[in-house]
Amino acid sequence: MKKILLTGFEPFLDFKLNPTMQIVEALNEKVIEDYEIYGRIMKVDFNESSKQLKGYIHEVQPDIIISLGLAGGRFKITPERIAINIKDGEPDNNGFAPIDAKIQEDSVDAYLTNLPIRQMVDRLKKEGYPAEISNTAGTYLCNNIMYEGLAYATQQGNLLAGFIHIPASFELAIQHGKIPGWNIRDLINAVELCIEETVSAVND
Repeated sequence: MKKILLTGFEPFLDFKLNPTMQIVEALNEKVIEDYEIYGRIMKVDFNESSKQLKGYIHEVQPDIIISLGLAGGRFKITPERIAINIKDGEPDNNGFAPIDAKIQEDSVDAYLTNLPIRQMVDRLKKEGYPAEISNTAGTYLCNNIMYEGLAYATQQGNLLAGFIHIPASFELAIQHGKIPGWNIRDLINAVELCIEETVSAVND
């Protein structure tokens, strides 16, 4: 059985819950064709998350890495096209706020995903879900993990990796009060459709 490492994040900033955790927990151990999903939760910590991701990769030995992040305020599922070698922004959950820092010193400026993001978006739209490709994953933890995953995938040569941003769930939107939300069942289903498209692309 081949393996997919699917990661989500813990709550952060003023988001008191993170629906990526619920999605990862719901899809953990699910089998899609000949791939089993291994769901894992990431810390919102610039210093620790890279080590944590590498630990999960060592543990799972995945064939595909898909990371999920909350984009509070977006109302579409947005697979990300590019990760840049910069970490900058609001403080993480331990209060660390890097400014114009490199994720990896002496490494490339950016990595493009090799996930089938156009097929993902087309499938989501066909199923009635708002979706589009995003050309910025920001410079916070989501971009940080996407960059680290793609750096590893590039070193391996035959590994797929990338990142998908999701909107808030209804529960989080109600708590927050100023962002749109989706039903959590639809968020789970949308991510599962993206995984199906990835597996289909690999198996074709």
